[in-house]
Amino acid sequence: MGKLKRMFLLLFIAFVGIQFIPTKRNVSNRVPETNFNTLYNVPEKIQVLLKQSCYDCHSNNTNYPWYNTIQPIRFMLETHIANGKKELNFDVFGNYSKRKQKNKLKAIASQVKDGEMPLWSYTIIHKKAALSEEDKNELISWIVKLRDSL
Repeated sequence: MGKLKRMFLLLFIAFVGIQFIPTKRNVSNRVPETNFNTLYNVPEKIQVLLKQSCYDCHSNNTNYPWYNTIQPIRFMLETHIANGKKELNFDVFGNYSKRKQKNKLKAIASQVKDGEMPLWSYTIIHKKAALSEEDKNELISWIVKLRDSL
């Protein structure tokens, strides 16, 4: 067997082998009392925008795409979700101090305004997550009002 065939065989065996590596899934049917939507009177349109554009990475419940079953993609998604939740988790928003809540709201408004969130790499595949200028303005306006009321 040639070196090239051997290399492809080893790569194939490694690819099949990594499919059995478990990852922790970010799935919860429970809406905690500390959830952002539970704490604040969030208008329905804002809730929809947040769920479509933010919640997969910034909550305790991710709607996984079909390709999440394939390693190494599964591992990369889980790492990305864990990092997103570490930065901001809408399900535990009520556990943040008022100061931290204000800072997170300021960061949300700033990142949405600057087009940093949602990530472009996420919106390529999740077309509904992309925010129109009107959506951005409405979301930012509501977030700023909420921040000023805290």
